[in-house]
Amino acid sequence: MSSSSTHGGVGPARPGPSGADAPDVAPDAAPWRGRLGELVFAGLALALGVFALVGASSIRVPESANAVGPTAFPYLVGGILIVSSVGVLVEVLRGRSSSQEEGEDIDSAAATDWLTLAKIVIAVIAHIALVTVIGWAFAAALLFAIVAWALGARRWWVAALVGLALGLAIQLGFGLGLGLSLPLGPVLGPLLGA
Repeated sequence: MSSSSTHGGVGPARPGPSGADAPDVAPDAAPWRGRLGELVFAGLALALGVFALVGASSIRVPESANAVGPTAFPYLVGGILIVSSVGVLVEVLRGRSSSQEEGEDIDSAAATDWLTLAKIVIAVIAHIALVTVIGWAFAAALLFAIVAWALGARRWWVAALVGLALGLAIQLGFGLGLGLSLPLGPVLGPLLGA
């Protein structure tokens, strides 16, 4: 009996990493599940890029706008999304799937923690709903605190204080530096004279 028939492959067996004979495996024999995930990711990125370009084309540009108007950044982001997602699609369809990332803190056999994911999604939805009611800075603090609690932080109030500090910094940076305004809310509105 030849070595190729004992392994079920065609041709002679090649030595594996430990020196033992390993069967021949086609390079495109990657699990379909991993390829499907990469295809879905690339498809969503492509759709987001097209959405950004369509949205940018509907922005009304005032006559007084300079060479870099309000559409430059959305066109740039949309273009980068489309080019990178097409690149990923081509590579995956050619059979060049990426290998699963290995690291000391990654357990590829662990199941998804759907409860934690649900808590984080609810925190983001609450942030979106409350940003106009309580203001950007306090909504950011609430988002930081809920996500920290969902991820298992024992001192979630520290995350709330960090979120409040970052929210205030972003609020002032956008307001003073860029001339844009994020919702101040009922507490910061009277304090900052809005």
